[in-house]
Amino acid sequence: MQIQVNTDHNIPGGERLVSYVTGDLETRLSRFGGWVTRVEVHLSEDGSGKPEDKKCVIEARPGGKQPLAVTHHATIVDDAYAGAAHKLGTVLSSRYDRAHDHKGSDSIRHMPAPEEPEPV
Repeated sequence: MQIQVNTDHNIPGGERLVSYVTGDLETRLSRFGGWVTRVEVHLSEDGSGKPEDKKCVIEARPGGKQPLAVTHHATIVDDAYAGAAHKLGTVLSSRYDRAHDHKGSDSIRHMPAPEEPEPV
């Protein structure tokens, strides 16, 4: 899984921030290892003057599916990232379970054909 972290000019995005976000996402999304191919994190400041002007957008690209994105606003960058990462985990879990586990059992298409009874 490839993880890319982007920040705007208002957010100090040093190596420490990148390594924290990368490590945290690798841990949180380890369950989806081969399914999610790429994750992009965008940290920015809206500059709107509102108390919750820090924003984190995380976009995940599951293999063979449309990309999905989540957004979270907060007063500090850490909270914005934590909220978006939590939302992403919830959305990915739901999509992954729907794609890989049909109502708790295999689909009828994946079941073996019944054996024919022997003629008497």
